[in-house]
Amino acid sequence: MEDKKERIVVGLDIGTTKICAIAGRKNEYGKLEILGMGKAESEGVMRGVVTNIDKTIRAIQKAIAEAEEQTDLNIQVVNVGIAGQHIRSSIHHNGITRKNSDTEITVEDVARLTEEMFRIVIPPGNDIIHVMPQDYTVDYESGIKDPVGMQGAKLEADFHVITAKTNDIKNINKCVMRSDLEIENLILEPLASSLSVLSDEEKEAGVCLVDIGGGTTDVAIFHDNIIRHTAVIPFGGNIITSDIKQGCMVLTHQAESLKTKFGMAIAEEAKENEIITIPGLRNRPPKEISVKNLASIIEARMEEIIELVHAEIISAGYEGKLSGGIVLTGGGAQLSCVKQLVEYVTGMDARIGYPNEHLGKSSGELKS
Repeated sequence: MEDKKERIVVGLDIGTTKICAIAGRKNEYGKLEILGMGKAESEGVMRGVVTNIDKTIRAIQKAIAEAEEQTDLNIQVVNVGIAGQHIRSSIHHNGITRKNSDTEITVEDVARLTEEMFRIVIPPGNDIIHVMPQDYTVDYESGIKDPVGMQGAKLEADFHVITAKTNDIKNINKCVMRSDLEIENLILEPLASSLSVLSDEEKEAGVCLVDIGGGTTDVAIFHDNIIRHTAVIPFGGNIITSDIKQGCMVLTHQAESLKTKFGMAIAEEAKENEIITIPGLRNRPPKEISVKNLASIIEARMEEIIELVHAEIISAGYEGKLSGGIVLTGGGAQLSCVKQLVEYVTGMDARIGYPNEHLGKSSGELKS
């Protein structure tokens, strides 16, 4: 049997702005060694939902081909991230009665309780993708983190259940399978992000992960090492680009360049007299854009997104309980001054999350 350390894992992120495939393996120190990656522009995905099968397949094939070229691998199995505005989370309670209360509760009993959650009634047209236990109750004794080894007749638990639209899952499966790939796991993207950028201490203290993508902003709240709440906000980096396009009256690709090269999330930080000159349309003079005006457009939309994140924290009941504050990741987190804006709007500590502590020496230099 192949050594576990040599097992190569491939992740496939089907995003709104880009589709990315990344291959890696664990090194002898338990760190992830990146072997190679490939990416392609995503034209068939909108807000995390596949809207054009053929374009998505072509982008997946291009990203996989690039990753294969870098790694000299024949990629056949992938772990796919799922996100989008169709993702819903809810808390459900369930319990089982054991035949013999004198014997210890086993791992099998816990697994049976979890398995039964996949059979609960959910709205038509949805599928359960994750079932995560919160706290267990044994014979009405609540607040138990691990019931294995205890004695009792009735085993109950609260579960965090995450659902996604059946058709959206089918479309992702179809795109991956038509790209001659097999799906090993379908993983909620904020959950995958949390594994790479959050520390165990932060998860225990309480932390909110905010992944600002192209089409959506994913929110995951952790407390006592357990994921307590997930949400998807249907705004991301693309809507900021759209605002710049309309506000500055420029083309989409120019708006994207302005955002990534000169954009900042706090207008006060921009210099009053700084001007960017961009080429005009055919036979028209160049256009001048004020950096301060650009920052004002970005700040207005970013503030709205952060307020929606803050509202999720409040509605989940974790306002004032997250000692770890907010950890930002995703493309939107690369905007200048975004950390300061988050701290100003929410009153919570914030940092930008990078997967550095989990990465070992990698083949070549990789940009996020």
